[in-house]
Amino acid sequence: MTASHTTDTPRRPQTMAERILSRRGGGTFYAGDLAVVEVDQVMVVDSIAQSFIERMQKDLAAVPKYPERVSIVIDHVAPASTVSVAQAQKEAREYAAQTGVRLFDVGRGICHQVLMEEGLAQPGWIVLGSDSHSTTYGAVAAFGSGMGATDIALAAASGKTWLRVPESVKVTLTGEVRPGVGAKDVALEMIARLGADGATYQSVEIHAGDRFTRGERMTLANLCVEAGAKAGLVVPGGEILTMYNVPEWVYPQAGATYVREVEIDLSTLNPRMSAPSEVDNVHDVSELRGLKVDQVFIGTCTNGRLDDLHAAADVLRGQKVDPTTRLLVIPASSEVMEQAMADGTLLTLIQAGAVLGTPGCGPCMGRHQGVLAPGEVCVSTSNRNFIGRMGDKDAKIYLASPAVAAATAIKGRIALPEDVLKGVGGAA
Repeated sequence: MTASHTTDTPRRPQTMAERILSRRGGGTFYAGDLAVVEVDQVMVVDSIAQSFIERMQKDLAAVPKYPERVSIVIDHVAPASTVSVAQAQKEAREYAAQTGVRLFDVGRGICHQVLMEEGLAQPGWIVLGSDSHSTTYGAVAAFGSGMGATDIALAAASGKTWLRVPESVKVTLTGEVRPGVGAKDVALEMIARLGADGATYQSVEIHAGDRFTRGERMTLANLCVEAGAKAGLVVPGGEILTMYNVPEWVYPQAGATYVREVEIDLSTLNPRMSAPSEVDNVHDVSELRGLKVDQVFIGTCTNGRLDDLHAAADVLRGQKVDPTTRLLVIPASSEVMEQAMADGTLLTLIQAGAVLGTPGCGPCMGRHQGVLAPGEVCVSTSNRNFIGRMGDKDAKIYLASPAVAAATAIKGRIALPEDVLKGVGGAA
């Protein structure tokens, strides 16, 4: 590990991570350097709020240096499921009121979705979160990374953080996705190629051209941590350029150094699914077709956005969920829920037999709103299928796209959209 550099003139071309950290650190940094950088937003989730507050008050005897740069989001167990959880959330509300930090309470939604909707992640920003999927902010070229309560508290107290500049992995997407294939399939294929620890403490830099909406880019960046990544950065393009003022200095420079390069031809992809109990255990859905499923869950910070609900509704419209299978749908935010209500999507889902939940994380981490019993099988649009992740250790979790999840709910078994759309105006 080398010392940090202070020259303003790059010695050689830089990756996205190197350029962003150089700008926010006031120097020129390369992979392996130590950098102290300004932090633009610190995000604290309810499940770690008590630890964060204790670190701030007892260990650091400090208050947030910039309260406007700190957000507390009650989303992981919302509404509260036990008295102890309710007490922790009460303390978080009181702390926010005392210090002036933002508080997004029960029902506003999942932290990453909410911060994006609120404009609290911008191109070139450093966004630290007490949730591992804070890599999601890389969808808009923000350096987003998850940290523990102590590091998050230090960032809130000082307005800065220090880190080792990560090496970068370049993932280049070519071709175009075929009908029935979406960003989740692309992300799962990427994780399969990289491996569960193939990008440990590295920045995954995704070159997607003008493909994909902001929401789809969030899916890509979100899953980078499942390869161990410190950050997941999607090179700005497409609608990102119309939604944000993107500075030139967030783009990677030609000739930048990467420790690994991966190319994915999107035109060759079929719908993909992660089988238990590792995210990189990826298969074509057709290989797993027919497996009986007890619960289907559509939601989370990976696939709970409006586009995802639309994809599910397109499959479920005019159909019914299998009577032996439960379908849980939890929008990622109140804004998503309102939009889905206004355009009729929620009605379509409910008429098909879906059960609607409070915007938030839901059963993703196995603490409430749909935990799994021993031996049950779940198809989920979430990001992790580890043993015990959504309930009992003997339950099995398969990760898939919203369209595949919806088709599975109808069949009661793992299925492709084409299996249920035949004869109802869908695939022939």
